Amino acid sequence: MINDIELIGLTAAILTTIAFVPQVIKVIRSKKTNNLSLTTYVIFTIGVGLWLVYGLFKNSISMILGNGITLVLSSLILYYIFLGKKSN
Repeated sequence: MINDIELIGLTAAILTTIAFVPQVIKVIRSKKTNNLSLTTYVIFTIGVGLWLVYGLFKNSISMILGNGITLVLSSLILYYIFLGKKSN
């Protein structure tokens, strides 16, 4: 059973993860990342990965789901950033 605090966490996880989806779609469709900061996305992706590990230790479903999905999405953007730098 999910308690009220975990429900708040799930809501936050859904909103922050969904907020990332339009950026990922735009990058995949346009294949353009020249306006995106590699440094920002590297730091962000490492941070999200650490939040995922923290969520695993805390056994928090909201942290695991939210950060797991966001890690995949931010990794996709990083992939396209590196792909764009490689082609230049």
